[in-house]
Amino acid sequence: MTAETPGRRKRTAREAAALLGVSERTIRNIVAEPRDDYEARARERRNRAAELRKQGLLYREIAETMGCSIGTVGRLLYDVRKYTAPDQRDDVAS
Repeated sequence: MTAETPGRRKRTAREAAALLGVSERTIRNIVAEPRDDYEARARERRNRAAELRKQGLLYREIAETMGCSIGTVGRLLYDVRKYTAPDQRDDVAS
């Protein structure tokens, strides 16, 4: 089941449910991002971090470029190595 109105949340399901007087599950069903969209967005972020790393940028520089923390960059690059087959990746350096 996908959301009736796909999009990113600006408040938690609990907050919206309390505001509207409905259950949290109802809110999640209405505003949840479809799984395929989420996975595509996550894959795109991982690939962008890997591409910046291949260009020789440091974790700190990648974090500044992508607007995230250094830890997030580390996790994205770890996930590239984890989810990409060894013969398909270009050795993303740590």
